[in-house]
Amino acid sequence: MLKYFVVTFTLLFACKAAVDKDVAEDALLTTPQLIKKYGYPDETHQVETEDGYILEVHRIARPGAQPIYLQHGNLDSSGTWVLMGPNLGLGYYLWELGYDIWMGNNRGNRYSKKHKTLSPSDSSFWDFSWHEIGINDLPATIDYILGHTGFEKLHYIGHSQGTTSFFVMASERPEYNDKIISMQALAPVASFIDIKSPYILYIATWLEAVDYWSTMFGVNEFSANDELACANDLFLIGGFDQAQLNYTMLPVINGHTPAGASVKQMLHYGQLARYKNFCQYDYGWYLNFFQYFSYFPPCYDLKKITAPVILHHATNDWLAPSYDVNQLFEDLGNPRGKYLVPYPEFNHFDFIWGIDSRVLVHNKIVSVLKELEQEEKSKN
Repeated sequence: MLKYFVVTFTLLFACKAAVDKDVAEDALLTTPQLIKKYGYPDETHQVETEDGYILEVHRIARPGAQPIYLQHGNLDSSGTWVLMGPNLGLGYYLWELGYDIWMGNNRGNRYSKKHKTLSPSDSSFWDFSWHEIGINDLPATIDYILGHTGFEKLHYIGHSQGTTSFFVMASERPEYNDKIISMQALAPVASFIDIKSPYILYIATWLEAVDYWSTMFGVNEFSANDELACANDLFLIGGFDQAQLNYTMLPVINGHTPAGASVKQMLHYGQLARYKNFCQYDYGWYLNFFQYFSYFPPCYDLKKITAPVILHHATNDWLAPSYDVNQLFEDLGNPRGKYLVPYPEFNHFDFIWGIDSRVLVHNKIVSVLKELEQEEKSKN
């Protein structure tokens, strides 16, 4: 417990300390503004889902090159792939290597708060979890990217919830497996069996109370824009690793995250932690019957996922512990690799923001891309 307080106050001090001019500016810039500032070709695209949400997709454009679709985690946005700057941002790195980079934004985050008929002030706008993101947002974005570029397949790289929503899509809409050259899952999250995150475990314990009071007071959006956000979001959710945290860039991280999500997304994760499964949203036995024609929500069939999946995991990841990742690997229909980061303290957020993420993770991602591209070419 003492460790929690020490880290929290250290981070609070870092958040309030004087910052470099560029860092202060980057904390306020949007994803397209960041891309443009550092001299990369930026584009903004609008994607409409089958259920009417308008998603903003950001592109580091390299027309004619193989597209890669990057999908962020919960409470995050497209900014996560570039906010660390050209030296560490995975989006920039992959573009420099010759790829066409597309960065999605989930419904409900700061870039995707539009709908054909609903307003974010309507509670019905927020009636979604990562299930709807998986069956609607990801397919719409994939189809848009492929239609815009003329390619038949793309690479998919997801972090955290970006992996959860992919597993939903690829199991519930299995035709999309044929549009994926490779899926690389950074800190993959499916069932929570051995979860250690006190943040999610708290929600799991108080599911009914959180659901009741959020409904009672009309709180539909989950956003932690407060003084403790930089401490809580980084460490209480994903694990401690002070050595990999770039304190200089902390104001930028805090400026872009949290980017917004629905309360229902958090409740759904809480259900996974309570029931130790990977199933659709549980409305209670009575409403489940009308929703699913069953008293219990159906679980996702991971064997239907035939796209090549590579799992990247870490021993100090409280949201994706090794036991859960190993079980996920066994359950997938076409698991092609499982890579443990060779650094014991690496945590959930180090995959995208860690000081040594380029050496410990990103280079491995690139080698997998090349390997599966060669395999794809050999088929044709």
